[in-house]
Amino acid sequence: MVDIAHEAAINPATARDAAAARALVPLISIDPGQWRALAQRAIEPNGYYLPAWELAVSATARGRTDASALAASDGSSSRLIGLMPVIPLWRACRIPLPALVSAHPYGTLCSPLIDRDAPIEAATRLLQQARTAGAHALVLNDVAVDGAAMNALSQALDRDGLKPRVLSSYIRASLDATRDGETLLREALGARRVKELRRQRHRLEEHGPVLFEVARRPEEIRPALETFLQLEASGWKGKRGTALIQHAGDATFIRRAVPALAETAQCEIVTLRTGTTPVAAGIVLRHQDRAFFFKLGIDENFAKYSPGVQLTLELTRHLCADPAIASADSTASADHPMINPIWRGRFAIGDVLIPLRRKDPVVGLIHAALSGLNVVHEAARRVVHRLRK
Repeated sequence: MVDIAHEAAINPATARDAAAARALVPLISIDPGQWRALAQRAIEPNGYYLPAWELAVSATARGRTDASALAASDGSSSRLIGLMPVIPLWRACRIPLPALVSAHPYGTLCSPLIDRDAPIEAATRLLQQARTAGAHALVLNDVAVDGAAMNALSQALDRDGLKPRVLSSYIRASLDATRDGETLLREALGARRVKELRRQRHRLEEHGPVLFEVARRPEEIRPALETFLQLEASGWKGKRGTALIQHAGDATFIRRAVPALAETAQCEIVTLRTGTTPVAAGIVLRHQDRAFFFKLGIDENFAKYSPGVQLTLELTRHLCADPAIASADSTASADHPMINPIWRGRFAIGDVLIPLRRKDPVVGLIHAALSGLNVVHEAARRVVHRLRK
């Protein structure tokens, strides 16, 4: 059965070649104007699938280049109503079975863009595009399990007697930015922790006035980005070799994406300084009424003053004071020690297997292969965790 599925994945019947080529297109072939318009109408925000971001990722980011797309158009016009960046399962995890996997946009959120004016039609057409492309299943990694996009896909599947399967999931921190920032922080942290953080801030002020800066305009954001990149590389990420600036493709991607999103007011860089010295900086994406906290860099010479936490406190106040923002996604891992105690909202993120045909034995093979891979990854994660203790 694996051999048959493998053949279907790499040697599809010649009669289906043309249809498959039309169903699965290079990401760069999507009209950017149509893409931006769809993003404005998307039923669920995802800053990591905005065109300026994802095109930059697909162009140069390490291990994430040359993504394809499932693109759904309105039946009565050429209006784009659904978009799902994807790569083959073989490329994603070396499993030789006919499935498509959500393209990793560097941020940990792959919920597809689905038109809020036609969500079921858009979801149905995306699923059909995947079938036409020769896939037996879709694997959506890092999607909001209870989000509007996944709900639309589930309804479309239900019409065909199909159900998605959650492969794994975890709970992620988020911010309710409709609340008063000070009240939220007091309730989240408690009086003792607030007092300790205030003491640390006073100690930080001994090195110079503490300033919180927000760079939005392209001419402001370029130097702020360089400050962030230097801070990120100066800490543990630099020691581990995972800082953005340490890899040419990643550095090119971020230097392209951030200014491009700043042009449409969809990205900002927040920086905390003591005097003229930057001690922490973070990149924040904005899509519709939601913010996305992408990455944080700190100067570890000031670690005893908790500069990352101090920046996050200021960012919390900043987002809560902005009437355009209703919520913020931490895009952090489960049980993140810094953000979880501050942002107390929670929602489920998961990897979801979407079958495309009823009673398809190939889907069972895909499920088994992915489940085995998850077991190996979880075992490796536990080993690494023990070694770091």
